[in-house]
Amino acid sequence: MSNRFVIDRLGAQGDGIAAGEGGEVFIPFALPGETVTAARVKDRADLIAVLDPSPLRVDPACRHFGACGGCALQHMQDEAYRAWKRERVVLALRSRKIEAEVAPLVACRSGTRRRAAFTARRTEAGMLLGFNRHLSAEIVPLEECPVLLPEIVAALPTLRALAELACATPKPFHMAVTATASGLDVALHDAGRIDDGRRRSLIDFAVREGLARLSADAEVIVEPKKPAVTFGTVAVMPPPGAFLQATEAAEATMAELVAGHLSRAKKIADLFSGCGSFALRLASKAEVHAVENDAAALAALDRGFRFAAGLKRVTAEKRDLFRRPLTAKELEAFDGVVFDPPRAGAEDQSKQLARSQVPLVVAVSCNPVTLARDLRILLDGGYALKSVVPIDQFLWSPHVEAVALLEKPRKKR
Repeated sequence: MSNRFVIDRLGAQGDGIAAGEGGEVFIPFALPGETVTAARVKDRADLIAVLDPSPLRVDPACRHFGACGGCALQHMQDEAYRAWKRERVVLALRSRKIEAEVAPLVACRSGTRRRAAFTARRTEAGMLLGFNRHLSAEIVPLEECPVLLPEIVAALPTLRALAELACATPKPFHMAVTATASGLDVALHDAGRIDDGRRRSLIDFAVREGLARLSADAEVIVEPKKPAVTFGTVAVMPPPGAFLQATEAAEATMAELVAGHLSRAKKIADLFSGCGSFALRLASKAEVHAVENDAAALAALDRGFRFAAGLKRVTAEKRDLFRRPLTAKELEAFDGVVFDPPRAGAEDQSKQLARSQVPLVVAVSCNPVTLARDLRILLDGGYALKSVVPIDQFLWSPHVEAVALLEKPRKKR
């Protein structure tokens, strides 16, 4: 049964929010000020028709928009979209009573995302490869994607054929694809058992199609070319399925902010360092201690350092910073710290930093809510927040990156 709603505002996930009987109703793909009809189930509703469109509504860039769950806001005018995304950071900070000057959003160009996580499944009609429908396990087969790098989009038929060849399960499985300087790095997850015959077929396919590497559940099947990414001037060979920033441009912007703020530091701790996107850049001017719980990522960082020229000393430590953060006493060895945790943030590590006397800190986050929590801890510990820069590397999604720069005044003696 359909109902009529007037959209009041956008929610944190980019859904239109309307007042309804019994409480708020969340309606994807609707914009503030619009009158719409939608089919309601509890506090959610599926958009049926826009009766009175917003002047901010524009034609989406992709034919799959509205079905594919990858994008939430292709239908919103660019300037308003950027303002909303910046406001997400402002509101998160305000919820923790942090009044800070938030810079304008650093925009993201279309066609620049270098990694994608596809879902695949064999059906009677053939192999499906794409993204999941919004809040659903249904796979929307992809024919285009204006967010991804053109080389990934051009390879969709190849990737679909690879999924068909690799599939040994009736269940959905996943395919992580990263564009590297050497070609596409493809990592399969839960595709089923790979017997000897299937392995030979996969090797032949990967070599024939020019893939840099093919792996399955972290096991390298074949690696015709070492997949390489560059952090500053340092080439790194990331392990299968490794975390990388979504776009090179966003990574470069974040690295520039980090390096600028820590330019006076002589010894820096890079916490949640991953494969070294910050550490190996910072090492051009300072000694760096990289801490990361992923052994393979840390090994890639270490190899990159050892084969690079002109860097100061980089040390690496495998450590679960959620269970065992660097203590305030350990942190006293550094005059600069950068931390870039997963979406859960770095609450315990922030508490230790707050107790330390490290003068320069950079907090990098893809979650404004946990960033605000961690910043509140640091501010209560005596740090001053100098700036917050939101960065849009997840185009047309509700996700936003942010870089916060903090300083702790030196104690007077």
